[in-house]
Amino acid sequence: MSLGTSTGPSTETDGPPRVAVLGGGVMGETLVTALLTAGWSADDVEVTERSAARAHELASRHGVRASRGNAKAAAHADVLLLAVKPDVVGSVLEEIAPGLREGTLVVSVAAGVPIRFYEQHLPPGTPVVRVMPNTPALIGKGASAIAPGTSAGEEHLALTERVLAATGLVVRVAEKDLDAVTAISGSGPAYAYYLIDAMAEAGVLLGLTRELATRLAVATVEGSAALAASTGEHPVVLRERVSSPGGTTVAAVSRLDAHGVRAGVVAAAEAARDRSVELGARYGS
Repeated sequence: MSLGTSTGPSTETDGPPRVAVLGGGVMGETLVTALLTAGWSADDVEVTERSAARAHELASRHGVRASRGNAKAAAHADVLLLAVKPDVVGSVLEEIAPGLREGTLVVSVAAGVPIRFYEQHLPPGTPVVRVMPNTPALIGKGASAIAPGTSAGEEHLALTERVLAATGLVVRVAEKDLDAVTAISGSGPAYAYYLIDAMAEAGVLLGLTRELATRLAVATVEGSAALAASTGEHPVVLRERVSSPGGTTVAAVSRLDAHGVRAGVVAAAEAARDRSVELGARYGS
């Protein structure tokens, strides 16, 4: 099945379009797995990887085609997923642009690279969608935000959502909001791990073994997040249900407030946002 026109990629009734994943690292493999989980045939998925050994590993593990040639893979794809490091995006775009067919959807998960950079290096009218994923996508529990370029329409956003469906939550935002998304969900897993580590360390201080304290901290954070997701209730409401007047939880939360934990989280997110803006600025106006 081939498109080659500006009418956009195939819809679900036409069957899955052919997809090339450029970059066979952790995120690239996550995208391959997501595609197969979402119903793509392995015959319609190709992944490129500079390491021959890694390419062979991906082909053997997932049954997809794997190669080392970005240009050839891109030329035969209806959807192109860029999962390469941000510092090589420019060279990869130069490599694939001459052979890119009209109407091919380009989806990038490269952090910090603005849509305008892709549009400047790809044929005019190429639909581009930028994605900000996070690492829990590896187990289908991620949170990804997608933003359209000037030539990307509803059908391109819908197709991107299909591609990412198996990675977890997918939301649509304007590109101007991606720096804030980076600060909350992109860097957010590190905040959660920081909290888990602090809780486990506190457990050790209070006499628990490190193994038990870590298991309890992980299960508590995981369960609390699952409860918040399933009920849809405001976190303050859920917190108050745990907080009996004059009880242990009230004493603990008041100490968190006294130590400025909430303000620290806000400051951390602002710092991540500012750094994201700085990184994007490297690609010019």
